[in-house]
Amino acid sequence: MTEIPEHLLKRAQAARDKAAEGSSEASSGASDSRIPDHLLERSKAARSAGDAGSVAVADKASAVVAAAPAGSVPVGAGPGGHTQRLLTVVKSGSIQEAKAAPVDKVHTWPHLLAVEFVAALALTAFLFLFSWIVNAPLLQAADFNATPNPSKAPWYFLGLQELLTMFHPMIAGVTLPGVGLLALVLAPYLDRNASNKPEDRKFMTSMMTMFLMFWAVLTIIGSFFRGPGFLFIFPWRDGIFFEF
Repeated sequence: MTEIPEHLLKRAQAARDKAAEGSSEASSGASDSRIPDHLLERSKAARSAGDAGSVAVADKASAVVAAAPAGSVPVGAGPGGHTQRLLTVVKSGSIQEAKAAPVDKVHTWPHLLAVEFVAALALTAFLFLFSWIVNAPLLQAADFNATPNPSKAPWYFLGLQELLTMFHPMIAGVTLPGVGLLALVLAPYLDRNASNKPEDRKFMTSMMTMFLMFWAVLTIIGSFFRGPGFLFIFPWRDGIFFEF
């Protein structure tokens, strides 16, 4: 609500005190007021029609003023018993805010795509130099008459192979991976926090950390703690049976 200035409050209080003195003083003060004559005549006509409880039209905007009984001061009358009053005080200022509120967003081009393009060039250069310097020979041709022992899947499937040693193939190969993938699909619907700050996304951070740690532990066990016959061994005692 707009705050009314102090000088207007004092003026209104003085007007109420003066109006309480009686209709005779109100009538005498009408000649000293600055209100136009045609408005004074209209106000007198409205007071004269107060016995019938009529309503006078104050101006062309159809502002309705309740008429008081004849010979009395209307309710809420100003100095001299007149019904013109101050409606509100509006502070000066712009209606529309010119300064836009800051947002935590940037355009995809050039801010994001430029960084991704530079990162792709750097990664391509690293892979080119790495493949030129480091020798990665292929293994000998596969012999279907001689199965290697231990027979291990590629490292990115060793977690799944480790599950097969603990559970039935239906559970290890279908049920558990399916439940994990379904949980990742439903994760955005379980956590609707729109913040991009890691400290505000504790639920998602905990869920992804448990998923990665679970799969990393299975992969490490299948890579370094499984020997001939895919039996459990200690690598510092029996050696490492793992090849890329």
